[in-house]
Amino acid sequence: MLKTRQCLLGIRTFLGVASRIWGFIMYILRKHLRTIIQYQTVRYDTLPLSSISRNRLSAVKRKILVLDLDETLIHSHHDGVLRPTVRPGTPPDFILKVVIDKHPVRFFVHKRPHVDFFLEVVSQWYELVVFTASMEIYGSAVADKLDNNRNILKRRYYRQHCTLDLGSYIKDLSVVHNDMSSIVILDNSPGAYRSHPDNAIPIKSWFSDPSDTALLNLLPMLDALRFTADVRSVLSRNLHQHRLW
Repeated sequence: MLKTRQCLLGIRTFLGVASRIWGFIMYILRKHLRTIIQYQTVRYDTLPLSSISRNRLSAVKRKILVLDLDETLIHSHHDGVLRPTVRPGTPPDFILKVVIDKHPVRFFVHKRPHVDFFLEVVSQWYELVVFTASMEIYGSAVADKLDNNRNILKRRYYRQHCTLDLGSYIKDLSVVHNDMSSIVILDNSPGAYRSHPDNAIPIKSWFSDPSDTALLNLLPMLDALRFTADVRSVLSRNLHQHRLW
């Protein structure tokens, strides 16, 4: 009887240890899987244009793509945030150290999945412009990191270029360019572009999902949109989507 109890106790102990080991292994696998999903190599083949497409593209103006930063291309939190939206233990892609009102602040910045590839591709089609409602000292540092010495994010606009209305910052695209037929804004906040809804592409806010593919999903639309004479003729059909986010 005693041997039987000792045997059962030994089995329970073994199963408990095995369960902990298995749980640890699964944690490691999930962690690496998230990394693989987030940084997997992706492709969007930019095949040579046909002669007809080249002629069509040469007949229209080169378009401008205005890009928001926070929750569109990146997500960040700083030292003072008590409950960051990113899962604890998730390493940032880079850390920024800036001084705001004479106080040093660290920002932990996470890049939206596939953002580097996205910027590389769309920079071949559009003139890229950063327009953020964030302070310049922060927004400029983020843009520098995303540009990564590629010289594709040269034009930048910040909080001081926005219009403050009822406590929210509105981005006036006429500050960027006076021809509204050739300018597109990609922003997660419909309020930011409410003065120019016909020029906007809505995108869902991103905080931490490593399997997000929203930027990749936009490439076919942006590829086609550059051939239009007036982007509003296409984007005005998407007004119902601005309420989704």
